[in-house]
Amino acid sequence: MASCKNALLRRAHVAKLTLFASALLSSPFVRAAEDPLAGQVEAARKTRDEKQLTALKVQLEQQIAQNGSDAALFLDLARVESYLLDVYEMRKDKKPEVALIDKAIEAAQRSISLNDKSADTHSLLADLYGRRIILGNGMFAGPKFGPKVKEENARAMALDDKNPRVWASLGRQYLMAPKMFGGDVAKAVESFQKSLEIDNAQDETWVWLAKAFQKQGDKSKAHDAIQHALSLSPNSPWVKEAASSLN
Repeated sequence: MASCKNALLRRAHVAKLTLFASALLSSPFVRAAEDPLAGQVEAARKTRDEKQLTALKVQLEQQIAQNGSDAALFLDLARVESYLLDVYEMRKDKKPEVALIDKAIEAAQRSISLNDKSADTHSLLADLYGRRIILGNGMFAGPKFGPKVKEENARAMALDDKNPRVWASLGRQYLMAPKMFGGDVAKAVESFQKSLEIDNAQDETWVWLAKAFQKQGDKSKAHDAIQHALSLSPNSPWVKEAASSLN
């Protein structure tokens, strides 16, 4: 009887250790350790420095050439390319922006083909499809990519409705789409606010909330939101550019 009880206790102990190990491996600290480029990608997001982004893009492409089955590498590449798109947009250089958007979409699609369970990747792809509409001929690009934006955001929400980036992407969908195709500024505001309820340290989501308030005609709330973004990232050229455009 005692040996049976000891066996049960050992099994319970092993089960606890297994659960603990699973939780540890899924933590952001371990994921960061497994992805040494994560810190570089985040730093590049903040600086939007073209040389830094270009060097990181080359580095990621080299790693992909050596290991083309790593979904995280393709996601990082798509992110870096999306930040480069911001650089080109800020300096109003449309030619490289048009040339890069399809490559960024391709990288995100490749990441999803390797891992369909990443809400972040689906949200990023939705954002990239939205940019593709803006950069293309709206009459043709809208009907082609608009449904894809909705599809990717719906997939992301189904995977992780507690993810702040998922709610932010949904907000951009509502903000950027024409009213006749589902655009709704009030829903955009709600989505951005929901995102910030989950994580209020997102400088870029505060920027998008400011843009939504501005579109509503609420200058006071737009000013407060952009000031919040600046307090989080006072040196970000992207945030400062957005702030100057709202003045």
